[in-house]
Amino acid sequence: MLLRPLRGWAALALRCFGPGSPGSPASGPGSRRVQRGAWPSDKEREKEKKSVICVEGNIASGKTTCLEFFSNATDIEVLTEPVSKWRNVRGHNPLGLMYQDASRWGLTLQTYVQLTMLDRHTCPQVSSVRLMERSIHSARYIFVENLYRSGKMPEVDYVVLSEWFDWILRNMDVSVDLIVYLRTNPETCYQRLKRRCREEEKVIPLEYLEAIHHLHEEWLIKGSLFPVAAPVLVIEADHHMERMLELFEQNRDRILTPENRKLGP
Repeated sequence: MLLRPLRGWAALALRCFGPGSPGSPASGPGSRRVQRGAWPSDKEREKEKKSVICVEGNIASGKTTCLEFFSNATDIEVLTEPVSKWRNVRGHNPLGLMYQDASRWGLTLQTYVQLTMLDRHTCPQVSSVRLMERSIHSARYIFVENLYRSGKMPEVDYVVLSEWFDWILRNMDVSVDLIVYLRTNPETCYQRLKRRCREEEKVIPLEYLEAIHHLHEEWLIKGSLFPVAAPVLVIEADHHMERMLELFEQNRDRILTPENRKLGP
């Protein structure tokens, strides 16, 4: 009557300890113990199979066009910037307020941007590839940095936002596998911006786009501003729509397929 329970106990012991483990029959004097690495968790295995790509660039550099181009690819999810949230926080428009008076509303907007971009990074990924419009990294390294450098954000606000960002990097998974940088001349962005006539963008001067461009160059090209979160694929994006679609197609495998990401010429 005890045979079946004993068999079950023995099987359980072997699964828990295995041959050569302390307390197992093979762990006596002279036996050779083998250190076994822990099996990767389900979460780790799931992460290995998935990748996160962020499309970075200036305002009106073509990010939306890029995301729309790849949105119909197999097993991909596209996350756009949560601009609608930035325009309406319980009836308030911090994005519009920031463009009207950056010194007063810069911290307000960027605090909410950091929160909403963190939500984008950490929401469950259901597809093998996640394509994001910008990232929490560019929110900090480009837009917060620009407010501070231009004198529109006091140092205390800058330090507080930086402390929050650094805590996020240490404690949350906001990792990125590839950055696609749509490198665009500020003048090109300015002309596109005027043509699309978005309400909040009507007050953006060329000088602002030039400052944002220089920060992207420092961060992603020169590597002299802040650590780069992932390899960078640069696509020159001054071209007309048809040419940009051709370039996206030419770079499809480099963007969507990890083993094909050889980022050199």
